[in-house]
Amino acid sequence: MSRRGKRLLVLALVAVVGMAFRVSWNALRDVARAVGADATAATLYPFVVDGLMALALIATLVLVGRDRTFALRVLGGYTAASLVLNYVHGLVPELHGRTVDWGRLADWDPANWALVLLATSLPVGSIYFGSDLVAKVLHHQPTPTVNADESEQESANQSRVELRKSTLDPDRAPAPAGGLIASDRAPDFEPPLSLPVGVLAAESTPVRRATGRVPEVARSARPKRTADELLAEARSLTADWPDSGLSAEAIRKAVRTSAEKARGLRDALRAERAGAGV
Repeated sequence: MSRRGKRLLVLALVAVVGMAFRVSWNALRDVARAVGADATAATLYPFVVDGLMALALIATLVLVGRDRTFALRVLGGYTAASLVLNYVHGLVPELHGRTVDWGRLADWDPANWALVLLATSLPVGSIYFGSDLVAKVLHHQPTPTVNADESEQESANQSRVELRKSTLDPDRAPAPAGGLIASDRAPDFEPPLSLPVGVLAAESTPVRRATGRVPEVARSARPKRTADELLAEARSLTADWPDSGLSAEAIRKAVRTSAEKARGLRDALRAERAGAGV
């Protein structure tokens, strides 16, 4: 139903309730006068009965569960009480002209006692039941409603996750329709290659780059060469080198030593070649 239709429905309900309250007004007012109420109390008496009925009706629309059942019982009880008092008002014409004896609503004494008890107990019941209904409505926690779009999106996400899990784990895949066993049919896809846990861990572990100075225990155990050994190795490696190619950088790369030692080797080799040429 559209919002406009709901508004029209509520307005129609309010109009019907208002007219019904006006019709019941005279009967309840005259009954209140018959049981001893003054003019002001008799005027307010219809609000006590029919007003609590309206409050109970609103409570039934808000409350749920046992509280809603309680509100329905209050609504039904006060509706029955109002019906009885209106019925008595129609049966006793003397109530209309205020000629009835005080406290006399029926000729039969037991019926009269019951009607007087009913009429006088309704205000007290309105205080009790009305307070209880208002407290229940104020303490009521409405159930949160889930948006339809959010619910559909959540269902779609859950379906994707379950599908991904069933794809990665063939054992969790649902059984095919028709009672066929999955092994009787050719697989629709190649299962992912399963590797040992150790291989996966080794491949996934990133290589940590050295930062700062490498400790002595982490260095390779390469023997240290003396100056004579370096010179002999450089002499053998550069024997066929021309004089122009005899540089410190080339010697350093060939002998694999430091730049300072490479310069010393260059000078020594040049001196040897110069002495041999003389």
